Amino acid sequence: MSDDGGVPARPGSGEAGYGESAAPSGGFRKGAFGVSGSGDTSGFGGLVRIEPGGAVALHSTDRPYGGYFDEVTDALIEAVGQATYDAAVQRVLVDRGEITYFVTREHLLTLVQALRDDEALRFELCSSVSGVDYLDSGGPAATSDRPRLHVVYHLTSMTYRRRIRLEVAVTAEDPHVPSVVPLYPTADWHERETWDMFGVVFDGHPALTRILMPDDWDGHPQRKDYPLGGVPVEYHDATIPPPDTRRAYR
Repeated sequence: MSDDGGVPARPGSGEAGYGESAAPSGGFRKGAFGVSGSGDTSGFGGLVRIEPGGAVALHSTDRPYGGYFDEVTDALIEAVGQATYDAAVQRVLVDRGEITYFVTREHLLTLVQALRDDEALRFELCSSVSGVDYLDSGGPAATSDRPRLHVVYHLTSMTYRRRIRLEVAVTAEDPHVPSVVPLYPTADWHERETWDMFGVVFDGHPALTRILMPDDWDGHPQRKDYPLGGVPVEYHDATIPPPDTRRAYR
């Protein structure tokens, strides 16, 4: 949005699509489609957005977190010890009524064991394990201290009717995360899918094989740098190029 409270910028005033690059800067991206070099006729060229990757890297929420989040955090600290918690939890983000603990892979199993077994926590169910690739997400560039591949765990306490999220980040060069299947058997196929689509290797998984793609498939299709491929299609005497050669909206 423009500085005057929301009126879209006029052509030539720095709007994406009028000669100024819409590339991300500092976790922010301008315009609706990232178009540059021509007019953005959508009317959204003056938007400034925080991309998901930027939001992850920009800040950590200060305590108190609100709701039951502080009770869960205090119980987790008591269960594993302050020193282990400080070493394991890199930051905590509370957004839209949900809490995410960004944890190191070296301490993942220690935290998960406590979250499942401690009487004050009782997160008995791992309802989801999924992957995210933050390459070219609009946030700060992926580096060794800000890995691009994230594994996301959704944990549910049926005893206390609570939900939290854990997130572990690894680099594409060293995409190893310990498997939580010994603690949460429901994570079995979830980890297989995350391996298949994103190439995250879950050490200790009982049978880490592909679940969607053929066993001999090359690559991991949901990584951002995976080639789109495709073949040209003829339609009404026109040729539609394959996806990897079309105009890119970023």
